[in-house]
Amino acid sequence: MAKFEQKLTDMLRPAVEETGKELLGVEFISAGNNSILRLFIDHENGINVDDCAEVSRQVGAILDVEDPVSSEYNLEVSSPGLDRPLFELAHFKEVVGETINVKLSMPLNGRRKFKGILSAIENDTLIVEVDGIDYELVISNVDKANLVAQF
Repeated sequence: MAKFEQKLTDMLRPAVEETGKELLGVEFISAGNNSILRLFIDHENGINVDDCAEVSRQVGAILDVEDPVSSEYNLEVSSPGLDRPLFELAHFKEVVGETINVKLSMPLNGRRKFKGILSAIENDTLIVEVDGIDYELVISNVDKANLVAQF
């Protein structure tokens, strides 16, 4: 996760937890006046539209006061969905044995995108099996990752 997104996560997590929800992570998509600040929340009973609205109001007040984003943006609050994003080491530990998509910040062996089975985690390294080959992906080099929904 980028430093800016980590700063936002740290700032907003207490407010989200006050609503009884878990803040999985924050994604900021910079696009001028169409930028998006997206929060992914979860709860053991799932997330509905009312939950998203409640969290939006709660964090909106903090964002108005703290003003961490210098440009205009739209705030979106979302459930993680079936292709749940993976932000932290704990999230990866929950899906060992599952298929994940990983996009790296810096290429490994000439590639940045990997789709395969997360077979293990060793210290700060994800072991992802892609087409029978194990790749060691350092978690600090992960730009984006998500679970691949299985139907």
